[in-house]
Amino acid sequence: MSAHSVPVLDFGSQTAQLIVRRLRELGVYSELLPHDAPEEQVRALNPLGVVLSGGAASVYEEGAPQMPAWLPGSGLPALGICYGMQLMSYALGGVVLRPESREYGPAEIALGERHPLFVGTPDDQPVWMSHGDRIEALPPGFRSLAANPSTPFAAMGDDARRWYGVQFHPEVVHTAHGRAILRNFLFEICRASAEWRPAEFVAEAVERVRERVGAEGRVICALSGGVDSAVAALIIHRAIGDRLSCVFVDNGLLRLGEAEQVVATFREHFHVPLVAVDAREEFLSALEGVADPERKRKIIGEKFIRIFEREARGLGDAKYLAQGTLYPDVIESSAPDRKKGVTIKTHHNVGGLPADMQMQLVEPLRYMFKDEVRAAGLELSLPEDWVWRHPFPGPGLAVRLIGPVSFERLETLRRADAIFMEELRAAGLYRATQQAFAVLLPVQSVGVMGDGRTYADTIALRAVTTEDYMTADWARLPYELLAKVSGRIVNEVPGVNRVVYDLSSKPPATIEWE
Repeated sequence: MSAHSVPVLDFGSQTAQLIVRRLRELGVYSELLPHDAPEEQVRALNPLGVVLSGGAASVYEEGAPQMPAWLPGSGLPALGICYGMQLMSYALGGVVLRPESREYGPAEIALGERHPLFVGTPDDQPVWMSHGDRIEALPPGFRSLAANPSTPFAAMGDDARRWYGVQFHPEVVHTAHGRAILRNFLFEICRASAEWRPAEFVAEAVERVRERVGAEGRVICALSGGVDSAVAALIIHRAIGDRLSCVFVDNGLLRLGEAEQVVATFREHFHVPLVAVDAREEFLSALEGVADPERKRKIIGEKFIRIFEREARGLGDAKYLAQGTLYPDVIESSAPDRKKGVTIKTHHNVGGLPADMQMQLVEPLRYMFKDEVRAAGLELSLPEDWVWRHPFPGPGLAVRLIGPVSFERLETLRRADAIFMEELRAAGLYRATQQAFAVLLPVQSVGVMGDGRTYADTIALRAVTTEDYMTADWARLPYELLAKVSGRIVNEVPGVNRVVYDLSSKPPATIEWE
């Protein structure tokens, strides 16, 4: 870790980790800490300043997370974002109320003056708002730095204290100059230096694993075939050597030919013991007819754990289970270490874990984003094809198959997905999208094939572009490519007569359908 940091205090925003990511991108180390973290925990990171995240609460409501008592007198610069700005105002004597109209989505703000926080940005600029409350009166010592008709105090500042607030979200890509605003806070206000590099994470993660596991502990790593679990395995192997064993479980929910490909690639490139477990019948029997996505995730999460526990007994009685859990998994599942998070969906490897799990978790990537993991993968000499593989959900095709799970429906989805991936690669657009896949819908519709009437299934195609997987936009794939994929699926996959393309962004949708 670099010598200094600018940590983020988490008040429950869905984009709190995204703030951390933006600060790291700018070369300053950051960690997400609970909003009520004790001062000594924050000071241990050698902070040059702090950021107060957004959140879903109203500052004036009973039970809403409040300003840490130590922070106003800490002497540290602070940047409040959305809820963080409202909290800053409320705690220091300002007035926060809920007006009749709310402000969600794109907006324009006008700067009231040229200020170091807005160096290099225009007087009028587009931002992304997401708030119901607003500041009606500033606290003593603060002045307005920006406004619009709906939000009279869109930004505020107290230069003597070096405390600033913005009502919009500079961390999301929809705020055109958000990166510049965060850069200005880091380098103009906090006087930070750009010292953090993702590759530095590897050495630190190795040391953390050694501390967690000890001198004799044995670990099994749940290898999925994606970059996350592979990087986790390589970090742990570097930390504890042959006390690590990898376990790959074929759960029957994988893509076409994936199980064979993962096993062959891992054994060819790495010198880590790999156990391959065929558990297809076990998973499909447990999932037969299950339609609710949260039930699917919990069933799959528990099945994985029971298999890992079983395998651990034959691998030196390993007490630790390693997973490639990332920040977005934690935020969407509202994991226990995020006290004010709202659950979007339970990830099988976070919120879907059984309460009576016998093994202890080791998650070296838990507070990293996908791009940082890929940088670490390259640092660890992971093959580029593996580094740049699209993410695949832990529950696999079970959550890309909307409705009841069955072997027949999985086979339909597997074949359609394989055609989409094949054509995407052939068109040279696999790397141009960050995630792409097919979804089997619980919808049948009338069609005509040959001279006969059909009543068959619908496949949805989903492809997105994203920097961070916390926000995403639908990929503008060429019509010719979509037409070719649709034609091949309808002609080559029995039981499908209709193909549609998903034009939803995240938010309001998520990338996956379940």
